[in-house]
Amino acid sequence: MTEAIARNGEAALQPLLRDHRLWRPGREPLSRRRTVATGHAELDAALPGGGWTLGAVTEIFHPQLGVGELQLLLPALAELTRRRRWLVLVSPPHIPYAPALRAAGIDLSRVLLVHPRADREALWAVEQALRSGTCGAVMAWPSRADPGSVRRLQLAAEAGESWSILLRRDAAARRPSPAALRMAVEPEGDRLRIDLLKCRGGRPRSLLLPRSRAATGTPRIEPRDRERATQLSLALCLEGSGQPS
Repeated sequence: MTEAIARNGEAALQPLLRDHRLWRPGREPLSRRRTVATGHAELDAALPGGGWTLGAVTEIFHPQLGVGELQLLLPALAELTRRRRWLVLVSPPHIPYAPALRAAGIDLSRVLLVHPRADREALWAVEQALRSGTCGAVMAWPSRADPGSVRRLQLAAEAGESWSILLRRDAAARRPSPAALRMAVEPEGDRLRIDLLKCRGGRPRSLLLPRSRAATGTPRIEPRDRERATQLSLALCLEGSGQPS
């Protein structure tokens, strides 16, 4: 009887043991094997797999907008658009400046802007974009995101093999989160200080990048210039591409 129960239990566990999303000792998680280089050698060396992890959530905390958080991401975002993957910006606080993105190597024909009416709708839009399987990265600036919401984004990122980037004010770093990577960025003289607060598969540490390689945020259009902002938004979505594929 005992042997029969053991055999039945082992048989029931086999589907779980074959699931690549389940970590087992000696097995490297799939998400750790899929990375994109950050474009900054020091940061690549500090991150597991040598870059930003795809199929996962990255939270970046900042004291205010424009301290260098966007420039930190631009090399990887450019690479993902070169791979013909979509870059989706959900509720950006300012309309991105198209010429600056183009100068950073981003293919504007692979950029989409999404403007939901509320935070709850924004997180829903992020989740749907991540699950689509066509997005290289989905960026959002949520004012609130509880652990359950971040967990749903983590599962969606894994399902779509996409990179979820949440840019948040530094006060949110004190709250728990299931995100795979959590980091804080802050200017320190002529350098950008990066504190790895949580790094799945790695260890917390701090490093400094020259501000020349992680300068202040991408030039932007202020919200008061509504007509010009709308034109740039349409240009980012439509230039050279037409409809999403």
